[in-house]
This record gives sequence, C-alpha cells and structure tokens, in this order.
Amino acid sequence: MQIHVRPYKSRDLGPIVDLSLRAWLPVYESFAKVLGPEVFRRQYPDWRTSQRKEIEAACTEGKAHVWVAEAGAEVVGFVAVVLEPEGGAGSVELLAVDPDHQGRDAGTTLTEFASTWMKEAGVTLASIWTGGDPGHAPACRTYEKAGNTALPLVRYYKAL
Repeated sequence: MQIHVRPYKSRDLGPIVDLSLRAWLPVYESFAKVLGPEVFRRQYPDWRTSQRKEIEAACTEGKAHVWVAEAGAEVVGFVAVVLEPEGGAGSVELLAVDPDHQGRDAGTTLTEFASTWMKEAGVTLASIWTGGDPGHAPACRTYEKAGNTALPLVRYYKAL
C-alpha cells in the first residue's frame, strides 16, 4: 500500500503515541540487555511515560514541524523536525513507524520527506539521532539508505 505524508492533526496524537511506544519497545529491550537491569532502571525508570511526554511536546508545543505517514486511512508513522533559528541546520527529532508497517517504506518515505522539506526551508545541514544498539538497526539502515552519514559516538554508564 502506498504511503502518503500529511501534516499532523490533533486527532493523530493518540495513534502516534501508541505506534511509537510499540515501535520503540525493541529499542528499550536492547538498552536493558546492553546496560544490565540496574543501570537500565536508573537511566530509564519509566521510559514509556518519558517517551509519551516527549511525543506530546513535539506534537503540541509548536517547536517541531510534525507530519504523519498514512497507509490508506491508517496512521502508520510520524516524523518531527526542528529547525535551528540560525546556521541553516535542522534535525529529525523523532521518527517512528508502526511495527506492523516496518519494512514497507514508511520510514524511508518519512526520512526523505523530512530531508526534502528541510532543504526547501533553507537547511543546509540535517541531522538524525539514533542509537548504535541492535534495537536501532532498522533505523540505521533507513537513514543510511537515505544518504545520511553515521558518526559513531559512545555514551558510557556506571551505577554508583
């Protein structure tokens, strides 16, 4: 089914939160394996609540430009883009695709849409953050497929 991208509407918030939390579950499961249970609990004590708040803020506070991907009439993904006020930079702050629709070009469509929109808005350097853990592997493939270059970064944690 063809993916259509359109601007976010307030009625999209519930479906976006739901699909995002389901999409990001493998990411947090991967984090738990990498960090171990003690560090994971300290760093992400209630990841679902914090992610819900982050999505709600992106969709309602006006800082981000938000679009949804639809397959037919079903919301299957979303992307939130933030433009920096100076310097010609922009970033994909959030992107999620419903697990039932992953691997069907929704992520690629959203990534390419965001890149095109940023370029048309005058952005000359775009960034997308993602993790290097196994849970983020599908996102990494999508971003690389769209021509983005990865900069390996490492963050270390220690329970004290």
